Amino acid sequence: MAIPICLIFLLPKAKRGGKNKVPPGPLGLPFIGNLHQFDCLAPHIYFWKLSKKYGKVFSLKLASVPIVVVSAAKLAKEVLKTQDLVFCSKPSLVGQQKLSYNGHDIAFAPYNDYWREMRKICVLHLFSLKKVHLFGPIRKDEVSRMIKKIYQQAANSQVTNLSNLLISLNSTIICRVAFGVRFDEEAYERC
Repeated sequence: MAIPICLIFLLPKAKRGGKNKVPPGPLGLPFIGNLHQFDCLAPHIYFWKLSKKYGKVFSLKLASVPIVVVSAAKLAKEVLKTQDLVFCSKPSLVGQQKLSYNGHDIAFAPYNDYWREMRKICVLHLFSLKKVHLFGPIRKDEVSRMIKKIYQQAANSQVTNLSNLLISLNSTIICRVAFGVRFDEEAYERC
């Protein structure tokens, strides 16, 4: 039994004229689609059974999101490697558009020339080896501050929440790199 590969693509709505054809699949209910049939405990078995009934490529609708499931290795390679430009864009959702200035950031921008240019700028100017080394002293200073804080809490027999300390460390490093100012959690809580 091959483990099916589930690929989620926003499919264009099938036009009544029949231009855009959707692969075969089980009929769903309005609003919830095939959610009532989906087996979240063993999705691989559920997809395997559907592939036996509908073929190596079939479609489902989970709530309002249409998906295509590809359960053959050769077809998955075709989709993910050969035809990746057709399927690589992200869906355009209202919430994402509000958070990302209508998709003008690198996380939510559709795959196009603008996204490629943004990625190039980030790789060359933000994530380059020179920039990583440039901000090394900031990271070392913040890590040493965190270690001192852990030492003080251990000396006073206080409980240390490492999750909160690491989140604070990341926030402080990002604030110092981006804005040149420390993110002081205690000062933030006093406000």
